[in-house]
Amino acid sequence: MRHQSNLQEGLESQDLARLVHDELHIDEYKSKMGNDEDIVVLSFKVHGKEPAVDLVNFIEKGFDWVLDADTSAGEMEDGDYVVFVELERNNDIVKNLLDLLTDLVPLTDNHVKSWRIKYHKNNKEYRADPEDLKHVIPSSPAEYLRAIGSKEEVNQLKSAAGLDVDTKAPKNEYTESLRIAAGIL
Repeated sequence: MRHQSNLQEGLESQDLARLVHDELHIDEYKSKMGNDEDIVVLSFKVHGKEPAVDLVNFIEKGFDWVLDADTSAGEMEDGDYVVFVELERNNDIVKNLLDLLTDLVPLTDNHVKSWRIKYHKNNKEYRADPEDLKHVIPSSPAEYLRAIGSKEEVNQLKSAAGLDVDTKAPKNEYTESLRIAAGIL
């Protein structure tokens, strides 16, 4: 008989406590559902395959605005997996994100105010404050292209001028474990 995950039995309070890291990355990864300017990609780091699968199932079944959720194909060096969540880029992004984090509190024991949020390739951390996030996360394709496209244009200009282009992700424990999991190192 095939083993059922905890979700089939029903996740209970704090089933994912200490398993879902309180760091959320936004638009760090490319969308598999469509164009990056149309889709927001959230990424969570989760300790263990089963908890990652449980989180994916919880998110996919609990939020009708989620387009897709999936886990990384492989385990990172520290035994963690990345859970990817894709949603439409629109004016409800911040509301939907805060609703998701609020609904995760009973499962993870990560309170909304404890989340550290990073946007794209920016090393700056943000808290789950609606006003801050509205200024950080582009809510339309045009805003995304202005915010991200301008960096790419600068890199193209640097390249054309023969200057070094720094487009690599920052080196920290999280990105290094992702590089290892992807077989880049």
